[in-house]
Amino acid sequence: MGILTRSTPSKKPNESMKLIITTFLGIAFGFFIGVSFPSLSLTKLNIASNFLPSIDLADIEDKSSGLSTQKVLDDLSYRRDTSRRQNLNETAKIWVPSNPRGAEMLPPGIIAAESDFYLRRLWGKPSEDFTHTPKYLIAFTVGYDQRANIDSCVKKFSENFTIVLFHYDGRVTEWDEFEWSKRAIHISVRKQTKWWYAKRFLHPDIVAPYDYIFIWDEDLGVEHFNAEQYLKLVKKHGLEISQPGLEPNKGLTWQMTKRRGDREVHKETQEKPGWCTDPLLPPCAAFVEIMAPVFSRDAWRCVWHMIQNDLVHGWGLDFSVRKCVEPAHEKIGVVDSQWIVHQTVPSLGNQGESQNGKAPWQGVRERCRKEWTMFQTRLANAEASYYRAVGIDPSTSTGH
Repeated sequence: MGILTRSTPSKKPNESMKLIITTFLGIAFGFFIGVSFPSLSLTKLNIASNFLPSIDLADIEDKSSGLSTQKVLDDLSYRRDTSRRQNLNETAKIWVPSNPRGAEMLPPGIIAAESDFYLRRLWGKPSEDFTHTPKYLIAFTVGYDQRANIDSCVKKFSENFTIVLFHYDGRVTEWDEFEWSKRAIHISVRKQTKWWYAKRFLHPDIVAPYDYIFIWDEDLGVEHFNAEQYLKLVKKHGLEISQPGLEPNKGLTWQMTKRRGDREVHKETQEKPGWCTDPLLPPCAAFVEIMAPVFSRDAWRCVWHMIQNDLVHGWGLDFSVRKCVEPAHEKIGVVDSQWIVHQTVPSLGNQGESQNGKAPWQGVRERCRKEWTMFQTRLANAEASYYRAVGIDPSTSTGH
């Protein structure tokens, strides 16, 4: 009896402790299940319906929130789908570094990096818009007073040419008197120059469809010029930058660009030292003037980048375009058998303003000379900086 008396009290505390621990674990397990339940998706459970109790979940109410079980399940499904979409967006995000700058997030197959000046219909199938697509482009900078001369010029260019008129006097609708004007591209900005227009409206990606780009003044006589014949000679002689020969007996022009009457084309390598008498040119330098240049597509892409955005007269370009083709002495030339006359009409010069008692044209001419100096200085500095960056002494570099 004494033994039983001492052992009985020792069992009761152990049983009580077990009960407390069991209760605590049950509460913890229940809390864990309750917390985990919102993240479970019943739709993922592949359980046969006959094993589930016949319960209408829509009738079960969440007493604490007032939401039906169906709404809770719908919310869980929405969260799951949102998460899935986010994951897909991260893994399927497009990023193509080789795309044009700014278009890296587009699939390459949708990119239209180039454009053109082709006029399109407002109806029908796009693929049926054209029966003929021009292969070349001619751009004139014009004032209405020179309309008769431009009309004569345009008639020398076939339907293989897209015609672009840059209007510096603001008069556009009057040109409708010419039938060809209805298919031309008209761009009007008052008192701007040919190279100002070219920099802004003849971007290489805009004129990419054209094999050759003519950028001409408005005061050229074209009685002895035919555009198609001209381009045949350009292709025959492999010219990337060219111009028609200039009538040697009219107006002032460089010796290099005067027409030679005994040949189709002349280049630097065909010249004799006696021809190269222009004091501002290197001996027998490859050279075309800026009044009537013609560029191949590839050459124009380079020249466009050389045109300075703030230097609008283009003076100095004619000495530097040779940097855009290699070898320049083979790919730059003058087409003698298709020649023009420079009529030297001071039309754009008169668009200036009188200052300090000077005539309008005098102020324009002064700026031309200043821009020439500025361009040459910028080019020399840029080349010197490049050579220093690559570890070459600029004083020993011959450049182009």
